[in-house]
Amino acid sequence: MRIVIADDAVLLREGLVRLLTESGHQVVAAVGDGDALVEAVVEHRPDVSIVDVRMPPSHTDEGLRAAVEARRLVPRTPILVLSQYVEVSYADDLLATTGGAGGGIGYLLKDRVAAIDEFLDALLRVAGGGTVLDPEVVGQLFARRRRDDPLRELTPREREVLALMAEGRSNTAIARALVVSDGAVEKHVRNIFTKLTLPPDTEQHRRVLAVLTYLRN
Repeated sequence: MRIVIADDAVLLREGLVRLLTESGHQVVAAVGDGDALVEAVVEHRPDVSIVDVRMPPSHTDEGLRAAVEARRLVPRTPILVLSQYVEVSYADDLLATTGGAGGGIGYLLKDRVAAIDEFLDALLRVAGGGTVLDPEVVGQLFARRRRDDPLRELTPREREVLALMAEGRSNTAIARALVVSDGAVEKHVRNIFTKLTLPPDTEQHRRVLAVLTYLRN
């Protein structure tokens, strides 16, 4: 894959360059600020970009805003965001850029990079158009449930399936995690779409809409 990296921490940035290069990928640009990220995405049209949320000058959400801008200028460009801390609102903002257009999106804690195989797998899923959320982000979403929660009609098992969908897992991977059949997962997914009254569309689009509903409640 052709990859752009944006992180102002030189050691992490160079470490990612080495890891990805040794894994057979090509790093077409490695930059340290949001403006440079947007320029690199527009110029290189990478297969996926890895972006730190907090970059200069204020070290708040410059990386996230640059990622959103990059997706505006290059629709569907896959973005995997890395963050030191769980910021559910950041994940929500980034996922909102998918709309109906698709394009891979991921949000992981930086600690996950140390689990090399899992990190590379997540990167491949995002590059392939999937949605990957850190399990800790998914876990914190339950603290934000409101009384008018549109998910209230879901059964506990359907909530489990939706949580795993939010982590970017396929139906087969969900079946493995829950120790059930693929057919059972497909039934749960259909029920989720029906209960959330998602409009008929492509499977991938409805999965994204379901995850967005999950994040916002």
